[in-house]
Amino acid sequence: MIGLIGLGKMGLNLIKNMAKQQLDPVGFDIDQKTYPKLTQANIKTASSLVRLIEILPKPRTVMLLLPSGAITQNCFEELLTLLEPGDVIIDAGNSHYQDSIKRYQAAQTKKIDFMDCGTSGGQSGALNGACLMVGGDLKVVQKYEEIFKKLAVTNGYLHTGAAGSGHYCKMIHNGIEYGMMQAIAEGYELLQNSEFDFDLAQVSKMWNHGSVIRSWLIELAQAAFENNNALDNISGVVNMNGEGLWTVEEAMKQGTPAPVIALSVIMRQRSKQQDTFAGKVLAALRNGFGGHEIQYTKK
Repeated sequence: MIGLIGLGKMGLNLIKNMAKQQLDPVGFDIDQKTYPKLTQANIKTASSLVRLIEILPKPRTVMLLLPSGAITQNCFEELLTLLEPGDVIIDAGNSHYQDSIKRYQAAQTKKIDFMDCGTSGGQSGALNGACLMVGGDLKVVQKYEEIFKKLAVTNGYLHTGAAGSGHYCKMIHNGIEYGMMQAIAEGYELLQNSEFDFDLAQVSKMWNHGSVIRSWLIELAQAAFENNNALDNISGVVNMNGEGLWTVEEAMKQGTPAPVIALSVIMRQRSKQQDTFAGKVLAALRNGFGGHEIQYTKK
């Protein structure tokens, strides 16, 4: 039995995945609007964090899928007061890797095991098989490998090393993602602004059959253009969750050049000042894989 804290877009799908894999999950979220859906699916929920800990058999396993920062930290600190030696905390959210190292150290003082799990694949991956990058002590991770493999797509799980390495790997992954998305968005803007009348949905479909740039991101672009070829119902404002910026900060600290990723972060900041077609493409892609909110234009 596993306790999952955080039943937002990703968490809701992940707990359904857990149920499909017969991991007997119990969910908890302060906002309990998803509870009726989970009850209908015969998935257990807890009325409070304290109740969740009471339900779970010892040694307890608790996974967090919460926004990074204060929300995750506050929940982690409360868990340290409720859990006992031998229990396990898995942070599967987008926490900064340095925060994960500190949480590992804090958990160790309580003889509680801690793993950081970078989670990729968006909402679809959470439901059908994610990509999981797990950091933590080898002996602890090995005990949970079968669970991680069940939740991941085939070959989509890796023990990345010591505590913090899972979230570090995911941070770099997201930095790469920023750069890839920016290049795709700029390419479509060039097509859109050309003298030719391109059907961008058909271009995307064609590119995804044999071209060097075929990818899930191009599939998501195709879906967005099929809905609205000009994307004129979408604002070009593109928000950030932080990991692209963290990647640039790490690059600066290392002295490792990462100009493409750095520019992609700057372009997201620029998107808040001027509406562009590339920004519309980025917003559509982020919504496609992660369910991130789109700002729609007023007609």
